[in-house]
Amino acid sequence: MAQALRPNTAGGLFATDGKPHPLQDALLAVTLVLGITSFITAMFHHLHLLSSWTGLVGILVGAYGQWISVTTRERFGLILGLGASAVGFFLGMAHGGLFGGLFD
Repeated sequence: MAQALRPNTAGGLFATDGKPHPLQDALLAVTLVLGITSFITAMFHHLHLLSSWTGLVGILVGAYGQWISVTTRERFGLILGLGASAVGFFLGMAHGGLFGGLFD
């Protein structure tokens, strides 16, 4: 039972298997940053270009991150980022889309 009290010092913050996952952690961080950016900028109509593009890229990066993720903690963070990216993307599309106002 002594091993139950030993702290897990190996691996990264989100690696529950004790191994480092630098690519997955980077994709998680990028997805969360893009999702938060897209979600916040979606609340402003005139920022629809930023919102829709960051949402689209966040969805694509998050989907790839889900595909190669290893642990449940990584998947949980990726789902949060994907959800925020999707909401921001759809609201950005509703407010003007990816190219709205550029070619008028």
